[in-house]
Amino acid sequence: MYIESETVELKQELNKNIKKEVVALANSKGGTIYIGITDNGEVLGLKDVKSDVESLSGMIREGIIGNLTTYTNIEIKEINKKDIIELHITSAPGKPYYLADKGLKPSGVYIRHGSSTIQATDEIIRKMLVESSKTNFEEEVAIIQDLTFDYAKEIFKKKNIDFSKEKYKSLKMITDNKFNNLALLLSDQNPYTIKCAIFDGTNKTLFKDRKELRGSYLKIVEDAFYYMNLSNHINSIFEGLQRIDKKDYPDFSLREALLNAIIHRDYHFNGSILLSIFDDRIEINSTGGLISTLSLNDVYNGVSESRNPNFAQIFHRLNYVENYGTGIGRIINEYKDYKLKPTIELSENVFKITLPNRNYTDNNRNNFNNYSQEELVINSFQTKKPITRLDVEKILNVGSTRAKQILEKLLKKNILVKVGSGKNTYYVLK
Repeated sequence: MYIESETVELKQELNKNIKKEVVALANSKGGTIYIGITDNGEVLGLKDVKSDVESLSGMIREGIIGNLTTYTNIEIKEINKKDIIELHITSAPGKPYYLADKGLKPSGVYIRHGSSTIQATDEIIRKMLVESSKTNFEEEVAIIQDLTFDYAKEIFKKKNIDFSKEKYKSLKMITDNKFNNLALLLSDQNPYTIKCAIFDGTNKTLFKDRKELRGSYLKIVEDAFYYMNLSNHINSIFEGLQRIDKKDYPDFSLREALLNAIIHRDYHFNGSILLSIFDDRIEINSTGGLISTLSLNDVYNGVSESRNPNFAQIFHRLNYVENYGTGIGRIINEYKDYKLKPTIELSENVFKITLPNRNYTDNNRNNFNNYSQEELVINSFQTKKPITRLDVEKILNVGSTRAKQILEKLLKKNILVKVGSGKNTYYVLK
C-alpha cells in the first residue's frame, strides 16, 4: 500500500506541477515520487510510460534552476502489469532549488512539510542560501573520478609549469584524496560545453554555422577564441599613403569576455555558455548571474570577487588573464572612440555581455574585402597554426572547390606547404 508522507508523493499522472514536488524534496530530506498511483494508493499505471519518462527528464533539466540530474534517478516499474514511474530525489547540496519560470522567491521555492508541499518563506530561503554558501563547487568531489588530463598537460608544458600528479594537490584539484570539480573542469572528460552559432544578419532567424565545443576548458578556450576570430574581419582605410587596419572586435575584448564567462559562471547550473555571432555584434551568455555580494556598478568599477577562485588562479598562472578586476574596464576602454559601447545585462540566472562590431554599418557590413582572399588566408595564421581546407571555407565563407583553388594558388606561389594526405591534410606557412 502506497501512502503519502514527508518523503513520499503520489501522482496519478505526469503534469507540470510535478516540478514543485521535485524542488520540495530536493530542498528537504529527499524522497520518492510515484507517478501512476492515485492519492489513495490505487495503481492505475501510465498509458505511454516511455514518453512520460522523457518529458519528466526534460522538466528536471530545463524547468528547475540548479543541476539536479545527478541527484535524481528515474525508473520504470511494473506493478500488477501496469507501468509506473519511480522518481528518486536525493537531498541535494546547493540549495535552494527553484522553478525556472518563477525565480528565486517564495513562488518558485518549495519545501516539504509533513506530506504536503508548501512555498518556502523569505526567511527559509535566506537560511538555505547561507548554508549553501558554505559549499564551494570547485571543492566538491567530482561525480566522475576516471579523469585524464592530456590537453591540460600539453598546455602546462608549453607554459613551463609543472603539471605532474604530485602537483594536483597544490593546484587545488584534490578533495579528500579524490578529484574535485576543479579537476573535472580541466579534464578531457569535462561535461560542460560552449554552444557557438554564427547568424546571417542581426537576428536569430537563419544560422550560417553552429557547433558545440567540448573537452578540457583549456581546449574550449582556444577553440572558442579561434571560432570568434573567424568572424573578426579587418577593415582597411587609407589616410594619405598609410593604410590603417582595424578589426571588427578588439582581440583583448574578445578574450576577456570569453574568459569572464568561463571563469565566473555558476557551474551548479547545467546549461552551456552561449556564444552568438551576428553581423553587428557578438553576445556571450553565461549562467548564474553575479554573486550576491556584487552589483553591476561594482563590476564596472573594477571590483572583482570570483565564484571559482581556484579556477581563476589556474588561468592566471597560465597568463590567460591579467590582474583581477581590470577586464571589464579595459573592454569598455577599447570602445572609447566609438559611439556604440559594450553592454552587460543581468538577471538572477544569466550574465550577458554584448560586444558591438566596430566596423558595422547598415549599408555596408564592413570593408574587409580590401584584403584579397589569399591575404585573408595568410592572416588567419595569426590565430591558428596550421590550417585545413575546412578552415579556409569558414574564413572566406566559400565552398570546398573555391577553397581548394585558393590553396593551390598559395602552394604555387611557394607561400604555403602542404602536409599529409586525404582527411589528414593541413597547410603551414613556408
